[in-house]
Formats: sequence, structure tokens, C-alpha cells
Amino acid sequence: MPDRRRTPVNSRVAAASLAEVPAGLTRVEGSPARVSQPVVDLLRAPEGPRDRQLIYGEPVTVFETRDGWAFVQAAKDGYVGYLPQSALGAAFEASHWVSAAATHVYTADDFKSPETCALSHGSRVQVLGGSGRFVETNLGFLPARHLSPLGAHMTDPVAVAELFLGTPYLWGGNSRFGIDCSGLVQAALLACGTPCPGDSDMQEAELGTSVPGGDHQRGDLLFWKGHVAMVRDAQTLIHANAHDMAVAVEPIAAAITRIEEQGDGPVTAHKRLG
Repeated sequence: MPDRRRTPVNSRVAAASLAEVPAGLTRVEGSPARVSQPVVDLLRAPEGPRDRQLIYGEPVTVFETRDGWAFVQAAKDGYVGYLPQSALGAAFEASHWVSAAATHVYTADDFKSPETCALSHGSRVQVLGGSGRFVETNLGFLPARHLSPLGAHMTDPVAVAELFLGTPYLWGGNSRFGIDCSGLVQAALLACGTPCPGDSDMQEAELGTSVPGGDHQRGDLLFWKGHVAMVRDAQTLIHANAHDMAVAVEPIAAAITRIEEQGDGPVTAHKRLG
């Protein structure tokens, strides 16, 4: 049974690339677009529950627009869902991504000028010019030191996760303004050039190789049913969690005990990325 989270098909249309399509559906190639808002919920159905989020500049394929909603598939992980059509803009050639925890867009190359919006880590923009403290982008002016060229990756996923320390916990969240456990792991790995699916069950099934329990190394992933954390060192881990309602560092042993005692069971997998 195909996973509906990554299968671009609804009750009317299906991606032309699918090998098998239910009878009566229209095959469509889809068209490229980019997210045009700082952060937007990716919904299970129009006006339905949030599954994940997308952030500014992320590319998507649009398979259908109907009644103000767009049925899309995210390029970063293949996740499928619905966005308000107003949250999408024309595809553009992104050249840089926000490698700081977050940043502001300004109306001029001056930090005292009015800001127009805030962008999360991972957002993508097109730099148009400038070589000083600020560069001009398709959105406005951004601090040059907050950007990295597209294709330039960070090297330590744990250090990326630490950029999110204190970020409020948000179920299904994918930004510096609110994030959940799998969103944090995905942001950390994507920033380092490692492909990563969106939900913790997918991450457990698809990432890394299993290692013996207790041999905790920086960057390892620990999984529980419905939860994932990243090992920071031999004694501590970092995770977005509903206990702290934030991204926090916690002793590994204490986290394992607490999570099991609260009824969520033992560690189900310990994975190491190659």
C-alpha cells in the first residue's frame, strides 16, 4: 500500500510519473513553484490537520489548484499535501540559503531600515547583487553573513541542531519559529547535504545503520515510537520535545527513563549515519 504522505494522488488527479493510478483519475505532469511565505502549513486536506511545514523559497510541484488550495509535493522530501494557493509564487532560481538560525529581510542595506519579514534557517533566496554587509535579494536586503551559497553545506548536524536551541516545540513544525522532533533532525541533516524524510517513522526506517545500544557517538539518532533525538555527546542528546515544549539538551539516560516512564516505551532503534 503506497504511503499517502509521499504519493501524489488525490480523488481527482495523480502524478503522471506514478506507475499505477486508480481508474478515473487524471494524470498530470505538475508545474514548478516556490513557497512565497516565511512559513506555511502543509495540510492533509484543505482546511485539514497540519502534517508538516514548508518555508520560504522551498520548491514544490503543483498538481492541482482548486477553490484556493494547491495540491503539491515538496522537493526536499517528497511529502504531499495542500497549501493555500496564495502561499505559492512563481519558480525562481535560488542562489543562496539562510544558514543562520533566522534572519530579517530589510528594505535597504542598513540595519536600521524597516524589516519586512523574518526568515527561518533553510529558507532559499535569489541574490541579485551587493558585496558589503548586506546583499540585495528577490525579497529585499539580507545580512550577507546569514547566507550561504546553494550547494555549500554545513558539516556537523549537531551544531545545526544547536542553532535551534530554545525554539518552541510545534507538532509538525519545520522552522526556527516552531519545530518538532523529526523537523529538527531533517533541518540538521539537510543543511549538511544529507537527504532526510519528514517524519520520525520514515527516518527510523531509512536513515543510517543500527549500532549497539550504549555506544553513543555525536550525530547518532535515537528513536522511540513517534519520537527521535540526536546524540550530542556520550552523555547528552538534543531534541525538540513536548516535555520542555522546546528544543533542549537532556542527559541521555534521563531522557530514556523519562520517556519510558511517561508511557511512550523504550528506545526502538539506535542509528548511525555513514
